[in-house]
Amino acid sequence: MDRLSTLWETFFDADSMREALPEMLTVGLPNTLILAISAALLGSVLGMALAVAGISRSRWLRWPARVYTDVFRGLPAAATILLIGVGLAPLGMQVWGPNPYPLGILALSLIAAAYIGEIFRAGIQSVEAAQLEGARALGLSWGEAMRLVIVPQGIRRVLPAWVNQLIALIKDSSLVYFLGLLASQRELFRIGQDYAANTGNQSALLLAGLFYLTLTVPLTHAVNWIDRRLRHGRQATAPGDADDDLDLALPGAAGGNQR
Repeated sequence: MDRLSTLWETFFDADSMREALPEMLTVGLPNTLILAISAALLGSVLGMALAVAGISRSRWLRWPARVYTDVFRGLPAAATILLIGVGLAPLGMQVWGPNPYPLGILALSLIAAAYIGEIFRAGIQSVEAAQLEGARALGLSWGEAMRLVIVPQGIRRVLPAWVNQLIALIKDSSLVYFLGLLASQRELFRIGQDYAANTGNQSALLLAGLFYLTLTVPLTHAVNWIDRRLRHGRQATAPGDADDDLDLALPGAAGGNQR
């Protein structure tokens, strides 16, 4: 019982959570969303460029895209953030001053682009070749066919996987604290870590984890809902289809097919 009581007081202390809650809401949560959403948008743009280069017929585009993907998927996220954040820190100081967010967002974007590029490439290549041939037969150029027909269908097919990558970015945003953050720049994990170090109680870290769950669990269910919608489509039957079904069920129609 003493161990359970100690465990409860260490991780589930309501007073410690209540003390950290205002700063997590006003500082940590907005900063976490800024990091994750900015990296997702930039990573998606870079990922689409990688996907197009990866399916290009030119090896001068295809090979660099493959090397980039292999490198940034193989490196640990923490190592990439340190390489970008520390290596480019002098340049960052000259451009935007002592703000690690741009370099942190850049590092997260480069990591996300490697994964999102593969997601988009798989989606584009899953579209039937007849779609491209039909678009070309209608007079569209290859670029127009890709932009207007193939790429939209490919993105629609891999949208759940893209949302999964956004969930990963929300969690990986906690690694930006390696670059050193001012009090107003701290994200959820860093605030929880600071409160835990100052008070000797880990409840604030558990509260940070609950915030991550609050962000990621709805997205996870959204992914499942989107996946079901894309795989099965709308279940409702259109009025015209219902009339056709009734016509086929009429005795006269059935008798007409009998011999």
